[in-house]
Amino acid sequence: MRGPVKTSRTRTMVPPGGTAHIAGGSEPGQGGSMRVFRKARGAWTRLARRVWARRATVVALGCVPGLLAVLALVVCAVGVDRRVVGRERPVAAPLPAGPHRAARPVIVPRSRWLDAGSAHAQPPARYDDHVVAVFVHHTDSPNAYECADVPRIIRSLYAGQTGVRRWDDIGYNFLVDRCGTIYEGRAGGVDRAVTGAHTQGFNHGTAGIAAIGTFGAGTPVPRAMTEAIASLAAWKLGLSDVDPRATVRLVSSNDLSRYTAGTSAVLPTLAGHDAGFMTNCPGAALTSQLPRIRSRAAHLQGR
Repeated sequence: MRGPVKTSRTRTMVPPGGTAHIAGGSEPGQGGSMRVFRKARGAWTRLARRVWARRATVVALGCVPGLLAVLALVVCAVGVDRRVVGRERPVAAPLPAGPHRAARPVIVPRSRWLDAGSAHAQPPARYDDHVVAVFVHHTDSPNAYECADVPRIIRSLYAGQTGVRRWDDIGYNFLVDRCGTIYEGRAGGVDRAVTGAHTQGFNHGTAGIAAIGTFGAGTPVPRAMTEAIASLAAWKLGLSDVDPRATVRLVSSNDLSRYTAGTSAVLPTLAGHDAGFMTNCPGAALTSQLPRIRSRAAHLQGR
């Protein structure tokens, strides 16, 4: 991943970096001594005054070059400071938290679908710096379900991915049902950039949103579902001020991806699973809804 570069609404993901530091040192101290004459009478007093005046003049004249040197040093230091800051800006400056933020939708916590009897020990969540893209999926499961039964459905998906596939957790960061309810998926915190397991090769810096059901060609996609996906994407991408209608440059991390490992690919910031992997997910019907979802998400961000 490389540093953030925008080109016609295109972002490039970046890795953590450092902060520019300007070397500095203390100025050398100015030393010296001065004799103090006590009051005396007569010629000794006059002599002392003449010596004092002569020495004061010499000291004053001697300080002029030093003061000029200090002034020059200050001027040079200011010039170097400006040049260094302009040339060595931190490469990992956080993405701006700009004005394009959407309201956070209601998200049902994973504790509502993952009971103590189904959960298993797993390693700590992994994180990225920012979420700069969202991949939309479908779960390839039956559509004729009661929304009240969704916690059981998600629990079943979790059991399949952590059992048969031996993943450490459910791969999707979020799941959305046909009634428009949004569920927290992978553990780690809904407001954080949790590294998921949803799009092989492009799990870093992205979030996976799974529509519960199967949405092949000709299958109706519930309006409540697409509205929920739009509101979730608007909020999640808005945390990094990412436009849902833009594109992003991502680097594949896996040869099994649509792009070989190390390949840089320009993808939509709100993409279907098939944009990064050889699959028909999220199905032709849901894929056809993505342009409208992008526009709706951008509108929710105030764009």
